[in-house]
Amino acid sequence: MTKNPIYIGSKKASINQLEVKGELVSLYNEDYYKITNSDSMRPFFMSLVSNSNHWLFISSNGALTAGRKNANNALFPYYTDDKITESLETTGSKTIIQVHKEGKTFLWEPFSNKYLGVYTTQRNLYKNSYGNKVVFEEINTDLGLTYRYQWNSSDQFGFVKKAEIINNTAQTIDVTILDGIQNILPYGLASDFQNATSNLIDAYKKCELETDTGIGIFALSAIIVDKAEPSEALKANTVWFSGLENPTHLISSLQLDAFRTGKTITEEKDIRAEKGAYFISKDLSLEANEEANWMFVAEVNQTISDINAISEKIKSDSNLEVLVQQDIDAGTKNLLELVGASDGIQLGEDKLRNTRHFANTLFNIMRGGIFDDNYKIEKQDFVNYIAKANVKVSKNKEAILNDLPEIFSVDHIRAIADQDDDANFKRLCYEYLPLKFSRRHGDPSRPWNKFSINTRSEVDGSKILDYEGNWRDIFQNWETLAHSYPAFMEGMIHKFFNATTFEGYNPYRVTKDGFDWETIEADDPWSYIGYWGDHQIIYLLKFLEFIEKHYPNKLAGSFTQDLFVYANVPYKLKSYQDTLKNPKDTVDFDYELDKKINTIKERLGADGALLRDQNYFIYKVNLIEKLLATVLAKVSNFIPEGGIWLNTQRPEWNDANNALVGNGVSMVTLYYLRRFINFFEGIVQDSSSPKYNLSVELKTFFEGVVSTLNDNVKVLAGKISDKARKTILDGLGTAGSDYRLKIYDTGFSSDKETISKENLLEFFTVLKQYLDHTIKANKREDNLYHAYNLMTVENDTEVSISYLPEMLEGQVAVLSSGYLEPKEALSLLDGLKASALFREDQYSYILYPNKELSRFVDKNNIPAKSVEKSRLLKQLITDGNTQIIEKDVLGVYHFNGNFNNADSLKAALNKLPEEKYDDLITSDKSIVLDIFEEMFDHKSFTGRSGTFYGYEGLGSIYWHMVSKLLLATQENCLLAINNNESEEIIGRLLEHYYEINEGIGAHKSPELYGAFPTDPYSHTPGGKGAQQPGMTGQVKEDVLCRFGEIGVFVKDGKLFFNPRLLRKEEFLSKPKEFSYTSIAKNIETIQLEKDTLCFTYCQVPIIYTLGTENKIQVINNNGSTIDFKDLQLDEITSDKIFKRTGEVKQIEVTVKK
Repeated sequence: MTKNPIYIGSKKASINQLEVKGELVSLYNEDYYKITNSDSMRPFFMSLVSNSNHWLFISSNGALTAGRKNANNALFPYYTDDKITESLETTGSKTIIQVHKEGKTFLWEPFSNKYLGVYTTQRNLYKNSYGNKVVFEEINTDLGLTYRYQWNSSDQFGFVKKAEIINNTAQTIDVTILDGIQNILPYGLASDFQNATSNLIDAYKKCELETDTGIGIFALSAIIVDKAEPSEALKANTVWFSGLENPTHLISSLQLDAFRTGKTITEEKDIRAEKGAYFISKDLSLEANEEANWMFVAEVNQTISDINAISEKIKSDSNLEVLVQQDIDAGTKNLLELVGASDGIQLGEDKLRNTRHFANTLFNIMRGGIFDDNYKIEKQDFVNYIAKANVKVSKNKEAILNDLPEIFSVDHIRAIADQDDDANFKRLCYEYLPLKFSRRHGDPSRPWNKFSINTRSEVDGSKILDYEGNWRDIFQNWETLAHSYPAFMEGMIHKFFNATTFEGYNPYRVTKDGFDWETIEADDPWSYIGYWGDHQIIYLLKFLEFIEKHYPNKLAGSFTQDLFVYANVPYKLKSYQDTLKNPKDTVDFDYELDKKINTIKERLGADGALLRDQNYFIYKVNLIEKLLATVLAKVSNFIPEGGIWLNTQRPEWNDANNALVGNGVSMVTLYYLRRFINFFEGIVQDSSSPKYNLSVELKTFFEGVVSTLNDNVKVLAGKISDKARKTILDGLGTAGSDYRLKIYDTGFSSDKETISKENLLEFFTVLKQYLDHTIKANKREDNLYHAYNLMTVENDTEVSISYLPEMLEGQVAVLSSGYLEPKEALSLLDGLKASALFREDQYSYILYPNKELSRFVDKNNIPAKSVEKSRLLKQLITDGNTQIIEKDVLGVYHFNGNFNNADSLKAALNKLPEEKYDDLITSDKSIVLDIFEEMFDHKSFTGRSGTFYGYEGLGSIYWHMVSKLLLATQENCLLAINNNESEEIIGRLLEHYYEINEGIGAHKSPELYGAFPTDPYSHTPGGKGAQQPGMTGQVKEDVLCRFGEIGVFVKDGKLFFNPRLLRKEEFLSKPKEFSYTSIAKNIETIQLEKDTLCFTYCQVPIIYTLGTENKIQVINNNGSTIDFKDLQLDEITSDKIFKRTGEVKQIEVTVKK
C-alpha cells in the first residue's frame, strides 16, 4: 500500500523524528545537561534530589510523584514508575495556553501528546549538575512561543514549580494561560491505601481556596478509619501562587475542558469529593522577545498555624518570590556542603566525569548517610542513643553522660570508654556513628523497599541524626564514606560485627537503633526468612583492609579484648542431616524467641536483641572469635571443587538467582573467602600475641573443621571423587551443626579456652590448599571461571557437582580473589570480551548469557515417546482423566495447565483416586516426575533471573556488577604496575579498564544510555534505556574507582599518590576556578592553572600539576609548608588529614609528565 503523508483534519501533521542530542549548557547561571528533542526518546525515570527530606521522582515526560520524608507524606500519588509515567495527563504539571493571533485563538498544550502533529515543536529537557533541579522546555515554532517550567525544592517552603512563557517573535502576542498542578493529595494518606482505594479516598477530599491569599488547602474531611470513632483531620497539603496579579484560581481539574473549548471559567472556592488541583488563569500581552514568570509553591503536612504563617507572609512580604529563591539557593549550597563533605567535588577537563562523580557521591551518602559535622558529636543525640540502646547503661552512666560537653569529638568519647570498666558502655561508645541524610533505596521503581528520610523532628522541627539500610547496602556505602572519614571506620566495624550472629550470619536491616529481621507473615506471599551469603565476607574484608592500611595493627589491639557481641536473631538453622534431606527448607522461625526478644527490647532497649549466655549476661567475645565465626560458617558448608553450599534459604548478591538456594554452590563466596583468609593470616602473623581466647564451643567447632581438613588433605593430589567430597562435607557440616545445636540448646557457657597463633596459621595454610585446588578445578576452557555450581546428593556416600553457564559475578569475584597473576587476569578479561556476556550495543556486560525462552505454544508439549514410558499416563488418557495429562485435538500431549512445578505435579498425583491408580502411581511416580523434569529442566533453574527480562533478568545489564568488574580490573591493573609487569600486559589491562569504564556511560549519548548519562542507574534491559535511577550500589564502586584513577592510596598509615591510571586529557586545557566546601563548611575557591586538576580528600583540596619531577608541597593554614621529594606523605601529616583537623590547607602534587 502507498505510504501517504499523515493529515490531522485538513492539515498535514508536523511529525518528524528529530535527532536526540546531549550537551552541557549554561542556564540560569548554572551548568545543566541538556537533552534536545527529549520526547524522541522513550520516557525515562529520574530522581530529583534535595538537601532536606524532600523526595521527587519524575518521568522525562513530566509525570511525577513527590513528598517529604516517606511515601505516606505525598503531594502527588506514590505509585510504581510505570503508572506514574502513564499519568502525565492527570498528575503533576499541566499547562493550557490560548494564543490570540491574527483574529484567531490557537490552543496549545505544552508537553501533551493530545495534539501531536498540530504544531511544529521541540521539547528539551535540562537537569542541573547538582541533580536538584529539572527544567522542561517546549518551543512552538509555529506560534513563536517557548514555555518552560522547572521543579525546585525549598526546605522552608516546600516544592516550587517555576514557569515562564517567552515570546520569540518581533511582534506582540496575546495569550491566556491556564497553568498549575493537578491530582494534589490531601494530607493523611498511607501510600498503600491510596494505591488500593483511591476512589474511596476521593469521597473524603475537601479542596478549599482562601480567596484573600490564594492559598489552596487540600484536606480530608476526616482521617479514614473503619472504627466507629471520631477521627479529625487536622493537617493539610497546601499550594500558593506568586508572580501574576489577580489571576483566576481553580482548585480542581473540572473546568479544563471548558477552557479548552473557549468557554469562560470561574474561580473555585470549595470543591468536594474530587481530586485536588491548583491552577491559575490569566490574560497576558507579551511584547517582542518578552517573557513572563510565575511560581507555584506546594507543601505537605501543614497545620492551621503553618497556613496562617504563610498567609501573613503572602499578605505582607512583597519580596516573597525572592525569599523562596534564596531558600532554594541555600538548599543548593547545603547540598554542596553534604557532597563536598564526602569529597564529591572535583574539577578536571572532563566535565561529564566531574558531574558523574558528584552524582555518585551524592547517591552514596543518600544511601549510607553522611557524618553530621566532621568528627564532632552532639551530646543530646549521643545521650538519646545510649538510652534507646540500653536503659541500664544509660542510668548507670548518668553522671558521665551529664558531664559531657555539648559538643565533643569521637576521640573524646572513645577515651572515656577506654577508661570505663562497663563493657556494654564501651561497646556502645565505639558503635556510635553520628550519621544523617540516610534512607533505604526505595522509590517508585523499587516499590519493595520502603524509604524514610528522617532528618528532622515533626514535633519541634529539630535536627535528627539517623540512618537505616538493608545490611547488604548500607555497609558497602560506608566503605566509600570511610575514605573521607577514616577515623569512623573502627565504629563501622564494631557496628558490623555486633549485628552478626554466632552462626556467622547477619539480619536483614541495620538502623541507628539496632537491627531487625524478616518475619513470616501468613498473608504476605513475599514474606520469607533466611540469610544471604557472600557479603559477610567481602564487605567485612574491605573494612578490615581499610583500617589496617590507615591504622596499622589497630585490629590486633582487639584480638584479646572481649569488645564484641552476637545478634540474637530468632532463626534456627536445621541440623546438617536435615539440611541434606531438604536443603531448600533449612531455617525455622522461632516465634517464641521472637516474642521474647521484642519484649526484652521494649524493657531494655535495642540491646535486648543481643545474645546472652547461660547466666543471662550479654555474651562478649574478642575479634579473633568474631573473625573465626565468620570464616567457619563458610568453611562448614565447603564442598570441595564446588564452592560454598547455599543452604540458608537466601541467595547471594543477586536475588534473582534465588532458586540456587539449596542445590546451589557458590564459587563467588569461595573466591572472596580466599582473599579473606590471606588477610586474616597476615594480621595474625603480625600479631604479637602467642595465643587467643575462644569460646569453648567455637573452639570445638574449629577443631572439628581442622581435623576434617587435615585428615583428607591427600585427596588434593588429583580430582576429588564424589565419595571423598561427601566425606569432607560430612565432617565439616557436622562440626558446624553440632556447634549451632549446642548453642540453641543451652547457650554459651562463658567458658573460654586458648588457641595458639601457630594453630591458626596452620589452619589458614591447609584451608588455602583446599580453596586453591577448588579454584583451579573451576577454570573453564575459555579462561573464564565458574560462578555457581549445582550439588546433588547421589546417595548416603556421594555428592556430585555439575556446572551452570558462565556468569559475570564469578569473573568479578575471581579477579578480586588474589588468586590470579596479572597475565591470567588479562586472559580472563580477553575471554570475557569474547564471551556471550558481552553486549555490543552498550559495550558492556550482562550478568549471564541471554537465551530465548520457548514460545508459549511450544513449552508444554510432551513427546509421545515419553508418554509411552508410563503406564499411568497412558491409562489416564484412556480414562479421559485430565488431572495430570490431556491430549488435545491435534493429538499432542500436555501436562495439566495448573501445574507450575514438580510439587504441584506431586500434589495432583496424590489426589488421583487411590482404588483405581494406586499401583500405577507407586510404579510410575518417579517416571512421570522425570518426564516433567526432562521437559522443563527445573534442576538448572536459577530463579527469576532466567524467566524475566528486566532488572537482573535475561539480556539485562546490571550496572552494579559492571562497576564491580571495573574495580576488580583496576585492582589487577595496579597489581601489574606494582609487580613491574611488562608494558604490554599493563597496557592491555588498562585498555580493558578504560573500555569497561566507557561502557558504564558518562560519555554515552542520552539516546544510547536512555537517560541523562551523568546519572547512575541500576540496570539496562535489552531494548530499553537505563532503569531505576540513582540509588544503586554501583555508586560505591564508581567512587572508589575514581579515586583509584586519580591515584590516591594509603599504606602503613601514609597517604601517597600514584596517578598511573589518570589520563593526560583530564588535566585542564585553560585556567579555571575550583569551588569546594572546606572542613569549616565554607565555600572556598582556588584559581587553577592550565595543566592542573583538583579534587578533595578528607575535604583537603589536592592540586595535581604536570611537571618535570614528582614532588609534593603541603600548605598549612598557618602559612607554613612541608616539602616531600616523592609522592608520599609522612605519617604525621597523613594523620592530620585523616583526622580532618583543618591544619592542612591544601596539597600541591607535581606529577612527572
